[in-house]
Amino acid sequence: MITRLRKGARRGVLAVLPLVALAACAKDAPQDTLQPKGPVSRQADDLINPVFWVAAVVFVLVQGLAIYAVIKFRQRDDDSPEPVQVHGNTRLEVAWTLAPALVLLIIAVPTIRTIFDLSRTPDNALNVTVVGHQFWWEYRYDDFDIVTANELYIPAGRSVAITLEGNPADVIHSFWVPSLAGKQDIIPGRTNKMHFSADAPGVYLGQCTEFCGLSHANMRNRAIALPPAEFDEWVRNQQAPPREPAAGTDAEDGFLLFTAKGCAGCHTISGVSTGNAGPDLTHFASRSTFAGSMFDTTPANLRTWLDNPPGVKPGAKMPALGLTDDEITKLIAYLEILQ
Repeated sequence: MITRLRKGARRGVLAVLPLVALAACAKDAPQDTLQPKGPVSRQADDLINPVFWVAAVVFVLVQGLAIYAVIKFRQRDDDSPEPVQVHGNTRLEVAWTLAPALVLLIIAVPTIRTIFDLSRTPDNALNVTVVGHQFWWEYRYDDFDIVTANELYIPAGRSVAITLEGNPADVIHSFWVPSLAGKQDIIPGRTNKMHFSADAPGVYLGQCTEFCGLSHANMRNRAIALPPAEFDEWVRNQQAPPREPAAGTDAEDGFLLFTAKGCAGCHTISGVSTGNAGPDLTHFASRSTFAGSMFDTTPANLRTWLDNPPGVKPGAKMPALGLTDDEITKLIAYLEILQ
């Protein structure tokens, strides 16, 4: 029985390995750390490539010698004499001690240089504080007094200095946009720093990389790089007060429901509420995604979300409020005017 299980497990591993190899070769992987799109990720990539080839040479050499020894000195049926033992051979022991030390020294030089280079934040960087929550991202633009969520808007070609703050009441998260920079942990009660920039306008996908609970896999993020002029326009829009619903519309009813149903206790809308347990919704409709970038911002997805948040995102702290279809319709109408 045990033998059959082992054979089955071995066949399973052999069947999965080609699929893993094929997945690693995909060209359209949006979170491929080996396709750098900014100077910081490119500098890391420039370090990874030579280190990889050094490691590959060492691997082939060591495995080749091991295979040679297994074949050359395998047990035979005849009475061959015992191979010559090398234990205590001073020359050999000095050689295989110095060789790996030399390899480590060769790797250490560019590694240390890269670490020091990446630790220097460029001048005139845009300052953004990132706070990790279960399971969404909060972005505070300290230079503009803007707070938003899940989508990090940045100007293309300009460095962004990121301050990572851990909420003492939360768990450890890790911020990572693979094509722009390496990952950095967000630890409760501590502050970490990082910086990066994007070469060109575009959407760069990221992910929390520290297991943080039931919806860890659903804690996604997007860094959206805009041309400088469009970024300035985005800043002006975010600094503007939210639109007020017109009298007698579903949006006005939704505004009233926002307070009556307790939404205001968890969400901030500038001039309306000051809750801070959930994302700031002041300009919610200007975002293309919500709920940790899990859903596109569409009426259908909003309806699904408002009907039962934990049902579609396990572990989400927003409860199911038992809203009727009509109440959901009116809340969506209100959220849609928050451009």
